[in-house]
Amino acid sequence: MQATLSPPITRTNIPTYIYAVVFSSLCIVWGLLWDIMWHISIGRDGLFAPPHLLMYVGAVVAGLFSGIKILQLTFAKGNPERTGSVRFWGIFYGSLGAMYCVWGALTMLTSAPFDDWWHNTYGLDVQILTPPHTVLLVGMMTVQFGAMIGVLALQNRASGTQPNSPGSDTQWNHRQAQRLKIMFTIAAGLLLSILYTMLAENLGPWTSHHSSSYITMGIAFPFYLLAVGRASTLRYPITITTLAYMLAMLIPSWILPLFPATPRLGPVLNPITHYQAFVFPLLLVIPGFVLDKLLHRFGNGRLNDWLLSALTGTVFIVIISVVQWYFGGFLQTSPYARNWFFLAESMSYSDDPTSPYHTTFHPHWLESTPDFLLGIGIAILWAIASARIGLLWGNWMKKVQR
Repeated sequence: MQATLSPPITRTNIPTYIYAVVFSSLCIVWGLLWDIMWHISIGRDGLFAPPHLLMYVGAVVAGLFSGIKILQLTFAKGNPERTGSVRFWGIFYGSLGAMYCVWGALTMLTSAPFDDWWHNTYGLDVQILTPPHTVLLVGMMTVQFGAMIGVLALQNRASGTQPNSPGSDTQWNHRQAQRLKIMFTIAAGLLLSILYTMLAENLGPWTSHHSSSYITMGIAFPFYLLAVGRASTLRYPITITTLAYMLAMLIPSWILPLFPATPRLGPVLNPITHYQAFVFPLLLVIPGFVLDKLLHRFGNGRLNDWLLSALTGTVFIVIISVVQWYFGGFLQTSPYARNWFFLAESMSYSDDPTSPYHTTFHPHWLESTPDFLLGIGIAILWAIASARIGLLWGNWMKKVQR
């Protein structure tokens, strides 16, 4: 009998640029949060203020590593990865994620002089979404989306690899596949952090007793969370994603108030001496865990996607409204929330510390029970539509391999 030689098993390492762009995404999130805390603690910042430099590091690292990867695939015609890449402008070859990262990095760096001109012309920002900040946020989210899609493509390719024999190579491939699955949820959590930050002015604890905040949540979050849940191959991807988002939001807010900061721009109504923290994030991990359970129980064709959307959208709003009603009330009114952990003692230097609305709800953010219940009903309808679009997007993401 003649022996047949099996083809050698090829070791596939996670490309360096994947680690780089996920690191860039983290730099972007923490740079943005630092920038917000700089504004509420110090005031005016310059073009090369430390928070801006951290964001620029994220942009440069993402653009540089992704650009090098694109050039390698473009000019190395014998590279086997080229057949699985995307061609654009008729010249360049690269992964979809790398291309998003390059364009996002260029957008971020373009927004920097625009933001500096805006400050010099109009002074300090009074809201997050000014025109230069909007350009910056588009660039940030494009880089982060590129990081997420880059990891996703490798995750999908690794999930399609069937190990054919036990051994060290098979075990190595399994470890790499598991690492990609975790990296995808981390990248998704970092993008979720930016999405939340963009909406934070309407989602703070002071809004937790008004239905408008839950309508906003119903529009924004089921779409994103269910897309991640559908695209991931982990058992609890939404739970891990929301945990990553919470840690990304909380770690800077726990660390920066340990450092001194004094206002440099008037009027100073609250003479602070240390950095003031950002708000405590929404407890999305609680409905996220339930959504994971529902997807595991009713997903994969066990329930029509329209019915699944109705179920998950309704459950999301019911759970998040109950959780945030009580937790938001705790953050807004309880003296036990005024500590370094829950961050409720944080107050901008421009806020009047004698205002009663730091510890109570402003009448604008209160409504009657019938109005609140009507708003929750509207939020459920939005959440169902958002969930359906999220499942469709998740189906597309499951097919991404380039």
